[in-house]
Amino acid sequence: MNFFKSFLQKLVRQDVWARPGMSVVFRAELMPNKNREQRTFRIKGVLANGRVTLQGFSGEHRQNSFEPINFQR
Repeated sequence: MNFFKSFLQKLVRQDVWARPGMSVVFRAELMPNKNREQRTFRIKGVLANGRVTLQGFSGEHRQNSFEPINFQR
């Protein structure tokens, strides 16, 4: 039983900062002269290394490329 518990913990990481379908906003320094709506993208997938792929925007992106996530909003 202990094997299955450790396997599930590895499968479902608790320290993931993003989930597929979440909206994220690039920091303004990375996309100057664009308003918040133009810097907002939806996450397509989370990779094993913690980076994300976005819908409608190519490449892999790290957490520090985005504005801090405000769950109060």
